[in-house]
Amino acid sequence: MMVVVLIKILQVILALSILIVIHEFGHFTFAKLFGIRVDKFFLFFDAGGTKLFSTKGKWFTRIFPEAKDWETEYGIGWLPLGGYCKICGMIDESMDMESMKKDPQPWEFRTKKAWQRLLVMGGGVLYNFIFAIIAYIGIMAIWGSAYISNEGSQIYTNELGVELGFRNGDHIIRMDEYVPENFGMLQADLARRNVGKVTVLRDNDTIDLYIDRSKIGAVLNTPGVFDLAVPFVVDSVMSASANSAAGLLQDDRIIAIDSVSTPFVQDSRKYLSEVRGGTVTATILRGRDTLQMPLQVDSTGRIGVYMRIPGVVTKEYSLAGAIPAGFKLTFSTIGGYLRDLKLVASPSTEAYKSVGSFIAIGQVFPATWDWYRFLNILALLSIMLGVMNLLPIPALDGGHIVFCLYEMITGRKPSDKFLTAAQIVAMFLLLLLMVLAFGNDIARLVR
Repeated sequence: MMVVVLIKILQVILALSILIVIHEFGHFTFAKLFGIRVDKFFLFFDAGGTKLFSTKGKWFTRIFPEAKDWETEYGIGWLPLGGYCKICGMIDESMDMESMKKDPQPWEFRTKKAWQRLLVMGGGVLYNFIFAIIAYIGIMAIWGSAYISNEGSQIYTNELGVELGFRNGDHIIRMDEYVPENFGMLQADLARRNVGKVTVLRDNDTIDLYIDRSKIGAVLNTPGVFDLAVPFVVDSVMSASANSAAGLLQDDRIIAIDSVSTPFVQDSRKYLSEVRGGTVTATILRGRDTLQMPLQVDSTGRIGVYMRIPGVVTKEYSLAGAIPAGFKLTFSTIGGYLRDLKLVASPSTEAYKSVGSFIAIGQVFPATWDWYRFLNILALLSIMLGVMNLLPIPALDGGHIVFCLYEMITGRKPSDKFLTAAQIVAMFLLLLLMVLAFGNDIARLVR
């Protein structure tokens, strides 16, 4: 267990380190482009002045004496909660007011034209989105894409799904007027689109279900509302399984185990867990014949067979084909995340309960290293970081962008006093958001 936790923690730190460096490098490059001095470029925070590494450090300057004359100090802090790029003449999270009291200098951020400051502040977000595009292009070119088509697929739902009106075996046809294509996105689509009516196919009848929108927050926080209902059809038997010589054949359909009806694989799990290590009698439909077959249940509650997963769609891409696919996936992901934020901002949905911190991020990563999943998560987090920083909050890039746009439109620049006050208020609000995120994570852990 501790090894798994450690692996997840290391993945979180690595992912956030990569994304923060990319984000801050966006600010850095545009600042340098316009001749703005950058005092510091740090991974992690050097709180209290403590640094794990610095190009201004004694041992580094002994090896590279020219580093003493470098304009920018590059380093690694001790507090792994982000990183920063300290741009001269800018009111930021450092709250360095002493330097702001001095006369403006031509190499400072505050003396540059509004459009230049706009690009400096937008550089981080721009780089995050560019990275996501590159990551998705690489994923498409190397691994292609695979998803489960919603066409013909049935759901296996949980208690919340039943409360909303769904039943195991339902096929979702429409959500309001939207026709879903990707089965794996059904639950997200239900929440993000704030769906009022879902049309399902149930036992050959078309039924309209009217969704209680006050449950949308619960949909976001409760996995398993729309799991894929997997028919208990054998694809193959594991070679190491105790049932490898039992006589199971491909396309055999297990319709019951002892007295438990098993139209779907999920229907068998509770019972098999109860009789693990024992023997059960499986009722098998083979063509038109019905057979009885004894099967061994292993210590984990499994019978050692692979099921045929319905509706799997795979696509391979050339590099030329991966480029538009990567762009499309990036923009669709941005749109989805914007819908998530809209829900969070609506108290009636209680979607704010889904907000999480580093703990929630850690739970997304797998227990073992997987390049495909790591890059997918990295691209998603890059988009989330970019979108969050676009919010018009003074402590974030979006707040600075709004002030620059205001200046460009009105010709009036907000005073340093106003910017300082706005920065303080915004940082307080962000602190409250962090408290909410950690609180949600802790609440989920203790349930």
